[in-house]
Amino acid sequence: MTRVRMDLFTSLDGYTPSDPSPDAPMGADWGRLTAAYTATRTFRAKVFGDTTGAGTTGLDDAYAVAFFDDIGAEIMGAGMFGLHSFGDDPEWKGWWGDEPPFGTPVYVLTHSAPRPDLPVGRTTFRFRDATPEDVLAEATEAAGGQDVRIGGGYGTARDFLRAGLVDDLHLMVAPIFLGRGHRIWDDLAGFDQTYTVRSEVADSGVIHVTLSR
Repeated sequence: MTRVRMDLFTSLDGYTPSDPSPDAPMGADWGRLTAAYTATRTFRAKVFGDTTGAGTTGLDDAYAVAFFDDIGAEIMGAGMFGLHSFGDDPEWKGWWGDEPPFGTPVYVLTHSAPRPDLPVGRTTFRFRDATPEDVLAEATEAAGGQDVRIGGGYGTARDFLRAGLVDDLHLMVAPIFLGRGHRIWDDLAGFDQTYTVRSEVADSGVIHVTLSR
């Protein structure tokens, strides 16, 4: 049975990065927030194509393995694709390079002018102006029994959390204070009460909190 999964990075004070730019498409603090995750052997292999076996192992890497496992479709916002920087360029293929790490249909939520499907490597980006419920129904069908991942960014994540559509939430809390950015939990008080919650601390200091129902 298809489950809806989400992985989020936050700081100890509950912020996610804001203010994306061409030089920092995920926000100025993204590197600090995700340092332990991007250092893992699995991330380096899946995203950077590193076949040397370099990278950290242990708990952070175990969660990185789970991140990529059994995903049949992805949903992301326009910012995570990169439309905020080159929205007027019909040839723009996003921030993910010639071989994006998804290998599935990826549904990009956008209010901009319609775009045709965009195949890049083993990934096909499909642009939709739709509600969370409607795009999730389409992504679930495309996933063919595998899970659907909600990839962010901030606004997309909050839309799906507010709608109560997420079955499994993995929260990676970096041991840093940002003091700026988007506050992910505003007006979401109590949403955790319908989930089973557990947490583990990696050697990196990252707190992995999982909420499942």
